Amino acid sequence: MSVGSAAPLQSGAADLGLIGNALEETGLSAAQAGLAEGAIKFVVALAAIWVIGRLVFVPLIERALDRRDLDEHAKNPLLLLTRFGIAFLALAIAFSFAGFGNLLVSMAGIAAAGALAVGLAMQNVISNFVAGVFIYTDKPFRIGDWIEWDDGTYAGVVEDISLRVTRVRTFDNELLTVPNSSLTESVLKNPVDADKLRLKFVFGIGYDDDIQQATDIIVEEAKRHPDIMDDPAPSVRLTELGSSDVGLQSRFWIENPSRGDFVRTRGEYVTAVKQRFDEEGIDIPYPVRTLEGGLHLESGSDQSVVQPAE
Repeated sequence: MSVGSAAPLQSGAADLGLIGNALEETGLSAAQAGLAEGAIKFVVALAAIWVIGRLVFVPLIERALDRRDLDEHAKNPLLLLTRFGIAFLALAIAFSFAGFGNLLVSMAGIAAAGALAVGLAMQNVISNFVAGVFIYTDKPFRIGDWIEWDDGTYAGVVEDISLRVTRVRTFDNELLTVPNSSLTESVLKNPVDADKLRLKFVFGIGYDDDIQQATDIIVEEAKRHPDIMDDPAPSVRLTELGSSDVGLQSRFWIENPSRGDFVRTRGEYVTAVKQRFDEEGIDIPYPVRTLEGGLHLESGSDQSVVQPAE
């Protein structure tokens, strides 16, 4: 009996490490010592991987993001994902190091099943999340940029970028919360991405007016405006022959564009051209429709009745 009962103890003692043997000598059973040893290894491995990741891996990611010239607001969510990945890796390594491999496999299976269920229920959220990652990496716009999307239906200044939504302040001071997938699945226009922007405006003049004189006035007023660039120089092209006017399209450039500059500069420029047109006697016609004919009514006696106009 004594020999048979000693065999399991010797086997359990053989599986113990240095920490387990030391704990067993304090009076714990082999099973208790083995469990305590595994818990200690788990905590030590988890803390070691977490500290190494925070002190080594996270700074490397920060430097990589800095090289991509991401602003602080855009870097924070990506760094949060990095810390989450380090925590997951630390847990996996700690479970394996502590000898809890079977428990890790069971947890991984449960997590996979849960992830599948959550993924099916949150497809739109995941789509917006992935789109947010692409916005951070591709940088189609930054906080403070004026953007337009959905064929110009929506426009405004970007106030906040997160992994799920982007918040845009419209020019009527309304706040739009836009799912990131809406900004990545269609054409998005960023007029202020470059250091200069070309603007266009069509001036309509009468068919009897001098086209060259009107062209000279349009160019002269563009050169006089302090916020319109001299290089590239303003230009005018005849682009329309309408039913009541001749369309002259003015093309000019402004530096460091923003929405406020665009509205103010174009408004001042168009006003100056209109005043010059009035001074030089150049007409800006408006559409005129002429209706001709009479109203004929048939009476019961087959006699035509004409209603005269008053």
